Amino acid sequence: MSPELVFWYELALKMALTATIVVIVSVTVERSGPFIGALIAALPTAAGAAYIILAFEHPPGFIAAGAVGSAAATAAVSIFCLVYAVLAQRHGLVLSLGVAVVLWFAAAAALRLNTWTPLTATILNLVVFGITVPLSWQYRTSGPPARFLRTPYDIPLRAVTAAIVVAVVTTASHSIGSFASGVFAVFPIVMGCSIVILHPRVGGVASASMMAHAQIALNGLWLGFVALHYLVAPVGVWWAYVLALAVCIGWSVLLWLIRSRKWLA
Repeated sequence: MSPELVFWYELALKMALTATIVVIVSVTVERSGPFIGALIAALPTAAGAAYIILAFEHPPGFIAAGAVGSAAATAAVSIFCLVYAVLAQRHGLVLSLGVAVVLWFAAAAALRLNTWTPLTATILNLVVFGITVPLSWQYRTSGPPARFLRTPYDIPLRAVTAAIVVAVVTTASHSIGSFASGVFAVFPIVMGCSIVILHPRVGGVASASMMAHAQIALNGLWLGFVALHYLVAPVGVWWAYVLALAVCIGWSVLLWLIRSRKWLA
């Protein structure tokens, strides 16, 4: 088989894998309340698909270094969520999401100005979330999601956009390096697709509620990537993936248990 044909087969596999994961997760988010939806949306879904593919194409050291980039870039995702939540209260989809995406890219670009370690990435997240979590508190609501009529392009939109992002990141990883690959792996594609679908149907306030709830849940994301960085060497890439995912899921489960006990009290 020619190298060109192998490349296209691999690219198709990347896009199919990503599309499947993102569609399953985003449909689950759509049918949940803002809190549960945020817990799911904050999990490393598209990022997980990207990292699975990266593991087949790069050595363990690349994965460990990329995890530091993803941990640092989680702070940019938090900024994305806050900006959208604030703007969506009074503005439409294009302006609210557009400004949030632009600021995510600006924050991601700013990360390149420093050499990051797991410690400095941790400090960055503690500082950023220490600001964004309190500022997002007023935009949180509770209860079941509003009902809306699905249109024919909803699921294809999620599948295609997520697949393109992951395909670009993994294909470009050979030239942009481990840190940048890790940064772009956590581009908020699942959240962005959910916003595109929810905002016009349930309104900006309801859509922003999920982004506001996601702030605390996102802490599990950077914790998982820090764990991944340290686990790759001692246990290998694949076990490191499993354990890092367990950290992310464990954080979300902990938040769910805390909320459940509070409501039952």
